[in-house]
Amino acid sequence: MSVRVCVLGSGSRGNSTLFETAKTRLLVDAGFSRKETYARLAAVGARADGFDAVVISHEHTDHIAGLRALALDLKIPIYISPGTRDAITWDVRLNRVEHFTAGQSFMIGDIEIIPFAVPHDAADPVAFTLTAEGVKIGIVTDLGYIPELVKQHVRGCHLLAFESNHDLDMLKVGPYPWHLKQRLMSRLGHLSNRATAEFLLDGYDGAPHILVLAHLSETNNHPELARLSAEEAFGKRPNGRPHALHLASQSAPTEVFEF
Repeated sequence: MSVRVCVLGSGSRGNSTLFETAKTRLLVDAGFSRKETYARLAAVGARADGFDAVVISHEHTDHIAGLRALALDLKIPIYISPGTRDAITWDVRLNRVEHFTAGQSFMIGDIEIIPFAVPHDAADPVAFTLTAEGVKIGIVTDLGYIPELVKQHVRGCHLLAFESNHDLDMLKVGPYPWHLKQRLMSRLGHLSNRATAEFLLDGYDGAPHILVLAHLSETNNHPELARLSAEEAFGKRPNGRPHALHLASQSAPTEVFEF
C-alpha cells in the first residue's frame, strides 16, 4: 500500500475522509457517529483501529458530531485550531488536543498537512492539503467563494475533493426559508455548481487525476446537475480535464482511491 483515500461521506448529514499510508492513518473530520463511521470503514474494507489522529476543519456539527466518541474510543489525538476548539460549546472532553494554525504545515507520521483559511460562517474554518509519498490530495468544502489562496493551495493535487453544494435555481425555488437561502448564497456560505464550474474552467490547474465533487445538498442539488455542470466546464477547456470525475454522497462512501 502506498496512499489510500476514501471520502466516507460528504454533506450536511456528515463529513469524514480517510487518508492512510503504510505508516499513518488519519480521519479528516468526524461528522458521523462512531457506529456509522465504523460501518462505513467496514464497507470499504478499512480497519476501524490503528488510527493516529483526527483532523478537524471547523466546528459545525456535520464535521464534529462523532468527535468525542471516536477520540475516546480510538484513544487518539485531535488536531484542531484554537479558534475552532473554543467555538465548540458542548463538552467535548478531549484529553489529547494538538493545535494548528492556518497557513502553517505540520506532520502526523509521514503525512504533511497544510491547513488554509476558507471563507465560511464558522470561527476559524480551514481546508486541507495532505501529502505523503509524493501524493497530494486536497479537501476543500464549506466555503462561500474561492479566493486566490485556495487556488494556489490546490495546485498539483493528485486527488481533489471540492465542494459543489447547490444548484442556484433549485435553491431559489426550494423549501428553505429566505434567510437560510441568503446564508447559503453568501460569501460565507457554500459554493454553487456554477461557482465550482467557473473554478474548473478558469482557476483549476487540471493536475488532479481524480476530481470528487463534494458536499452536495440533498435538497437544493441533484448529482446529475453537479456532474453536468462540471462536465460542461471541462468541455470548454482545451486540455487539463481529470482522468476521472466522481461524486461524493451523504449516504455511502466513495470507492477507495489508491496511489
